[in-house]
Amino acid sequence: MWIAHQFGRRSPYGCGTTPEGGRRPPSVAVPRYRGTVESTPTVEIEQRGEIGILTLQRPRALNALDLEMVEVLAAALERWERDDSIRAVVLRGGGDRGFCAGGDVRGLYETLIGDHPEQVEAFFRAEYALNARIAEYRHPIVAFADGITMGGGIGLAGHASHRIVTERSMLAMPETRIGFTPDVGGSWLLGRAPGRVGEYLALTGNTVGPADAITAGLADHHVPSVRLEGLLSALEDGADLDSAIQAVATEPAPGTLTGEREWIDVAFAQPTVAEIVEALRGRPENAARATAAHLGTLPPTALAVTLEAVRRARKLPDLRATLAQEYGLVLWFGTTQPDLVEGIRAQLVDKDRSPRWNPAPGQELPADLLDQAYGFTPPTPLWG
Repeated sequence: MWIAHQFGRRSPYGCGTTPEGGRRPPSVAVPRYRGTVESTPTVEIEQRGEIGILTLQRPRALNALDLEMVEVLAAALERWERDDSIRAVVLRGGGDRGFCAGGDVRGLYETLIGDHPEQVEAFFRAEYALNARIAEYRHPIVAFADGITMGGGIGLAGHASHRIVTERSMLAMPETRIGFTPDVGGSWLLGRAPGRVGEYLALTGNTVGPADAITAGLADHHVPSVRLEGLLSALEDGADLDSAIQAVATEPAPGTLTGEREWIDVAFAQPTVAEIVEALRGRPENAARATAAHLGTLPPTALAVTLEAVRRARKLPDLRATLAQEYGLVLWFGTTQPDLVEGIRAQLVDKDRSPRWNPAPGQELPADLLDQAYGFTPPTPLWG
């Protein structure tokens, strides 16, 4: 869950505003949904014909999620799941910079240093339940992953039935960079990427564009951003969902993953992080050696746990089992490991970009590290 801003912080904008503070054009602004769930300043809930539309409305915060947003999204989906007049739901972000930059890391930081583990548990339980609901939803969910879509944003868009990227899309699970591990079902998605692309993206936290997102299995279709409103209008008018998407979909500009698969698949198949780095250093490709150097700056604990997480996720039966695994890891990191707080401090609080990892890169990890991480039992179970 890569987070951009503070838990509980509210956008200064009400429903239907743009990042610049102007009103949304009439073609976009529509009446609120009038069921048992109402729009809030940060989540716009609409129904247009047979289409439910959920718009994240924190554009200045790149639509970063807080607990209230998660709860409102879940309530709207629960209401519509019982509604036979709804045939599909569209999930999108307000503003033109991103769908969702993730969850709320600054808030997580304050909660952790304030020693409020119950608040951490409450947020992750709610968020993971939302991720599972999206994956298991009765109606099709069309996610417009337009612009920045990272961490918790992947947890929303990545589990939708129809995942659309645009020429502006930038997707990533960058958690290792703050001493954390991919969650929100990210290890489930990455564990099903082709070859060893999942390990590569999970460990490096690298950002991919639309073509590479499709290659990695994080998205299904590329639609130019200028065609999204037309697609939505076609759905409102009753067009068949799959046909409507195919009518506006195009081939994205080429990415780089396909051409890099040889060294990625060889190096990231190695059994340990140290052996992955050694294999990368021995490759002739500049990108491989640059990746080795990058991994050498990241926290060894997060890298080791994340490598194991992706590989275990490949063997798990379903998303719920993977979310349960991630839930235990998240609380283990948050309550027993110093790197998460230190990583957030360096990246988002003091912004000195000089985290002091413990242990530091190059230092030996405890022999029982993985046993500690995967043997951790959360005080409150995720499910049940």
